[in-house]
Amino acid sequence: MRQEPSAAEPVHRDRTLGLAFVSAVVSLVTVFAAVGSTIPLFNIYRTEEGFTNAGISLTVVAYSAATLSTLLVLGRLSTHVGRRPVAIASLALLLLGCLLLLKVHDIGILIAGRLVMGLGAGLASSTLTAYIVDAAPTRPAWLASVASSQTVMLGLAVGAVASGALVQFGPWPRDLIYLVVIGSLLLSAALVANSPETATPTPGAWHSLRPSVRVPARVRHLLPVAAAVFLATWATGAFYQAFVPALVADQLHTNSSLVLGLVFAAYMGPSALGAPLGGRLSTAAAQRIGMIAFLTGWIGMITAIATGMLPLFIAATIIAGAAQGIAISAATRGLLFGSALPDRAPIFAAVYLLSYSGATIPSLVAARLSDLYSLPHIVLGYGALAFLATLFTVVAAHNPHTDTPSTVS
Repeated sequence: MRQEPSAAEPVHRDRTLGLAFVSAVVSLVTVFAAVGSTIPLFNIYRTEEGFTNAGISLTVVAYSAATLSTLLVLGRLSTHVGRRPVAIASLALLLLGCLLLLKVHDIGILIAGRLVMGLGAGLASSTLTAYIVDAAPTRPAWLASVASSQTVMLGLAVGAVASGALVQFGPWPRDLIYLVVIGSLLLSAALVANSPETATPTPGAWHSLRPSVRVPARVRHLLPVAAAVFLATWATGAFYQAFVPALVADQLHTNSSLVLGLVFAAYMGPSALGAPLGGRLSTAAAQRIGMIAFLTGWIGMITAIATGMLPLFIAATIIAGAAQGIAISAATRGLLFGSALPDRAPIFAAVYLLSYSGATIPSLVAARLSDLYSLPHIVLGYGALAFLATLFTVVAAHNPHTDTPSTVS
């Protein structure tokens, strides 16, 4: 005789999915805390090892290019083999990157460590974000898109501030942060290993390795504006990684590693606070408002650099950070509209492919130009990119269609 399901089963399922949600969020924060932990050390590497701005910028390019490659080839793998094994593999790659960065005395080692981190971050970007959406509670409705899109920014902020504090006040300034991150990565792997799987393994894992980018047809018309949002905001994030260490030291006149970490966190951290604000608006309206505020922040940053005012630079950075949270989460919410479980990893692969393209291409151009132009001139170039992306978003933003099936092709 078949046993009827008990009333406790849905409660148990909610609890196990809650563990999966927490594990995925904690792991994604840890992954990007590892990525952000290197930023306050860039000035130390510049001073003690003689690395140039162009060399530091190339580490950002190496990281972003590795992430792009991983997303293109492995972005759909977790749909076929499961979220947990791919997530644990991503954490292992980040751990390997941290081990490499314990011995940085040559720009090649720094580039190699950042490249390995990029491979791990690429796997995590598609896998852990999909895991978050799979396991997220249904209420509030905006939680899945905000948690999946803003956990990255929160992790970068946490990593930068923790690193800045440990570099300035702790022992072993070049090593301690990496040891702390390694411990956090091991803890995250243990959490994921003990969480339930949300994606039933299916055939086609080898076929999924063929480079491909695909999103549901019903939201494909949203891609151009989403690409503009991701391009401008992630280009700015890459700018903060590559050039703000030198900018803070040379133009804003402070060598404090903690201040450097706080400046970077001032861009990334408010993103998580701004994101829920956009959840009350339509995706098109939130993207428009977010990008206009983002451009306002950029105008303030350019003014601060021209006048050498650190407080204004930090205030403008906070405005730009909160604004990017509104715009990015709205763009992500639109692309996730009506998605089924098999759609999610490919959607996030596309999201982060666009995002890291935005980080990589301007960084590569800026690295080439950094020997020809001063940092304030390079800043104007990034400001122009923010202006063009904002203009396009205001003109072309749309809401998702509600009358077409969610097919992926």
